[in-house]
Amino acid sequence: MIKPIEEMHIAVLAGGPGSEREVSLASARGVVKALEGKVGRVSFVDVYGIDFELPEGTDLGFNVIHGTFGEDGVLQAEMERRGVGYTGARRVSSEVAFDKVLSKKRFIEAGVITPASAVVMVDGSGEPPASVGLPCVVKPPREGSSVGVHLVHTLDEWEAAIADASRYSPDILVEELITGKELTVGVLGDVVFPVIHIQPRSGFYDISNKYPWMTGAGGTDYFCPADLPEEVTRAVQEQALKAHRAVGAEVYSRVDVLLRGSDAKPFVLEVNTIPGMTESSLLPKAAAAAGIDYATLCLKIIKLSLNFN
Repeated sequence: MIKPIEEMHIAVLAGGPGSEREVSLASARGVVKALEGKVGRVSFVDVYGIDFELPEGTDLGFNVIHGTFGEDGVLQAEMERRGVGYTGARRVSSEVAFDKVLSKKRFIEAGVITPASAVVMVDGSGEPPASVGLPCVVKPPREGSSVGVHLVHTLDEWEAAIADASRYSPDILVEELITGKELTVGVLGDVVFPVIHIQPRSGFYDISNKYPWMTGAGGTDYFCPADLPEEVTRAVQEQALKAHRAVGAEVYSRVDVLLRGSDAKPFVLEVNTIPGMTESSLLPKAAAAAGIDYATLCLKIIKLSLNFN
């Protein structure tokens, strides 16, 4: 029999070996603080790799390891091997959502509106794919926080972008460049949160603009709910929920969307199955706009996750 949440020992899994380690540690500190006094016991577990140790008596792992290892199905598989439950998307849906090539395929199959794209191998060909052309966006398929992502307008920029992206992956996703408003939409169970408008103060929403406290540069303004016509808001939320379901995400996610400036058409970019969970992160911001405070959001994630463990 499953224990009541207020009696559970929750291990908050933090860090990880990937490029988003510092962000994950910040998320975990927030979750630990939120759960203290609301569950039986909460432990902070700094994870460096597959051999991490869980405290004795752990009932559930609260996964806030962003990107590699935590979001790509590896941690999920390890928790299942150990017979310990965990929060969020399961192994297969994590693998699909984390891989931008696989998730793009699911989007297309489900009729989700998404930018035109092609996959190129790093072979020195030096030419953008004709099906996408210039301008375009170059992305390593299996990184988070816009690591290795470049907006490309010229052949010189193309060569530099491919050289950088190839440090992370031998296959590169190349997408049509959509210009307009950057939006993100949180999904919890079947509930779609208010849309957030992300407005970088310069450039695009890269890692320096996402985490200026970590990089010492950049910065972004956030507007929630986004100032959009009601019918546009509905269209964005519909595409976000459709994308969440297309990758099979269980429990919760945050879906990134570009709203094209010319016609207010929403294009889904990706589904994040372990989005940032600091108190100022985007999913908690959206939840707050929906009347759900940070601690309640954490508890709801636990409660919904228990249905899949």
